[in-house]
Amino acid sequence: MLDLKNKVLSGMTFIDLFAGLGGFRLALESLGADCVYSNEWDKYAQQVYNDNYGDMPEGDITKVDESTIPDHDILCAGFPCQAFSISGKQHGFEDSRGTLFFDVARIIKCKRPKIVFMENVKNFEVHDKGNTLETVKRTMLELGYSFSYKVLNAVDYGIPQNRARIYMVCFRNDIEIKNFNFPSPFKLTKHLEDFLLPDSQIPEKCYVNRPDTFMSDKTDDTYSNKSIRLGIVNKGGQGERIYSTKGAAITLSANGGGVFAKTGGYSVNGRYRRLAPRECARLMGYPDSFKIIDNDNQAYKQFGNSVVIDVLQLIAEQIGIQYREVYHE
Repeated sequence: MLDLKNKVLSGMTFIDLFAGLGGFRLALESLGADCVYSNEWDKYAQQVYNDNYGDMPEGDITKVDESTIPDHDILCAGFPCQAFSISGKQHGFEDSRGTLFFDVARIIKCKRPKIVFMENVKNFEVHDKGNTLETVKRTMLELGYSFSYKVLNAVDYGIPQNRARIYMVCFRNDIEIKNFNFPSPFKLTKHLEDFLLPDSQIPEKCYVNRPDTFMSDKTDDTYSNKSIRLGIVNKGGQGERIYSTKGAAITLSANGGGVFAKTGGYSVNGRYRRLAPRECARLMGYPDSFKIIDNDNQAYKQFGNSVVIDVLQLIAEQIGIQYREVYHE
């Protein structure tokens, strides 16, 4: 998580939809914004959210009356990627019915926030041959907002994890920001090894010692902003690959199997292991003060589903800067 001094969102309010662990919340609060409402249906994520922010998110967004949500300046939503069931594919708002994005859209229609900030998986850009993204865009235009999007990878913004996600930023038309400028990438200066815990803090269950481990003769002495594969376990399927800590981590996942499930395997001081939950937290930008659930399976799932806070911070900073340029604040 970045230590940003310029509180460009100071005085602004936001809501945190599909809140998960509160990545959007940490990012926007770091820039001075104030969270006035949160929503998350998963009971385990709700508890972690409450433990960290003293705020229990409201559940099941499909049952929430949008008029009861407080007024806000920014709506944040990392909503699930779903196909739209459409006949004709001609309309925006109507076509989004039956999906969780529709619940975002009806809140926008009712509350008219100045800014909408959304995140989704990289595949969202091409999902259903591009129709999913096009329907979201059409809906936002229909509701009276601009629509800008870009796929950004965490490795290009200071975090050594190969995690590409699509980010969407929309301004209400009266604000007159038609083309949002996303933050520029910069060179990675820290690698996975800089995010690891001391060996003494790694539980033995993270380690894998199997006879069917096969390592290449590659010399592990080169730094990279990409993942560097050094070997495999078994046949080298997903969750069976071993990487260098001098490169970037592979994408943390909420699902997936293999002996190194959800994090990938890494060669650390002569042994092979998956990442510990705290290391996953660091690779998502969460500070060490963040309270993690005392259930490894849930922790891995939660971080695999989360957002990279540093990337959100940099985008949110640009939102604040460009908004204040228009309003000369």
